[in-house]
Amino acid sequence: MDQARLTLIYSDYIACLNERDWAKLGEFVDSDVVHNGLKIGLAGYRDMLEQNVRDIPDLRFETDLLVVQPPQIGSRLKFDCRPIRSFFDLPINGRRVIFYENVFYRFDRGRIVQVWSIVDKAAIEAQLGA
Repeated sequence: MDQARLTLIYSDYIACLNERDWAKLGEFVDSDVVHNGLKIGLAGYRDMLEQNVRDIPDLRFETDLLVVQPPQIGSRLKFDCRPIRSFFDLPINGRRVIFYENVFYRFDRGRIVQVWSIVDKAAIEAQLGA
């Protein structure tokens, strides 16, 4: 798969997340997807995203930086949101926070098969004065 095609697939994937079109998620994520070393499958991946939206109703995925080197993508996602309760064991409770997630994806046959992800928790802590 070439760089342009992979970039388009990723853009459509981010749009799917922002539209909360969970039924369409399988078009972008493999049924046996592995997240941070754990095989959670498509159902587990969807559950994780749905829980994120329950915790952060105004969650919006914004691609801040994107590096595409097929079959992999590196992305820095920006979040500007108000989690409604504790988030990463931090008492946010509706306060606005801005933070980033660094994510690497590996694709196979046009679908995400592996994800490595880390959220910048220190940035959230700094905003909370923790």
